[in-house]
Order: sequence, then C-alpha cells, then structure tokens
Amino acid sequence: MNIQIFGKAKCFDTKKAQRYFKERRIKFQSVDILRYGLSPREFDSVRRCVGLEALIDEKAPGAEVLKYLAYDEDKAEKLLEDQRLIKTPVVRNGKQATVGYCPEVWKTWE
Repeated sequence: MNIQIFGKAKCFDTKKAQRYFKERRIKFQSVDILRYGLSPREFDSVRRCVGLEALIDEKAPGAEVLKYLAYDEDKAEKLLEDQRLIKTPVVRNGKQATVGYCPEVWKTWE
C-alpha cells in the first residue's frame, strides 16, 4: 500500500484519517495541501475516482464562487488554483482515492 494523505493542519478529519492509519500501523505520507498542494495529475486522478463535486469544500471561505461557474473545467481550474477550496482529507492509494473521512473504504484497501 502506498497511502498519501493530503490535508490541512487544522482539519479535524485529516487528523482522524492519520490516526486511523497509525493505529493499524499502515505507513502513509502526509502532505500539507495548503503548502504543497495536489499536482494537476494528482488532482485529475482523484477527480476521476470521486468526481468533481465531492472535491468541493462548501464550508470553505470563497467556495460560493464555484456555484456560479457553469463549466466543470472552470471549477476544476479554480480548485487547482485555490486548493483551500478542496475538501480534506484527500487519501490516495495508487489509483484509488477518497475525499473526507472514509474508514469503510479504507478497510477494503488493507
């Protein structure tokens, strides 16, 4: 397993995800999404797995702007540009990915 957890330092769900993998002694790489972000290829990979709407953090400041963008490509471009709008944690395992706290999915990866 090659787990990557993209999250925000102050995100409660990110901390829960990290604790989930630590408790099971599963190694993971933690990436601060605000500092390093998702690369365009990583973003596309996650988007294919979960869909664009699942990536949007509707509680994030400035997220209401995404509602007014008509095209998915415009929304994707805005999310890549301002990754504070991405819901965290984004957990990747190779070509598989989840957004948010999803232990029921992670169990199937073990």
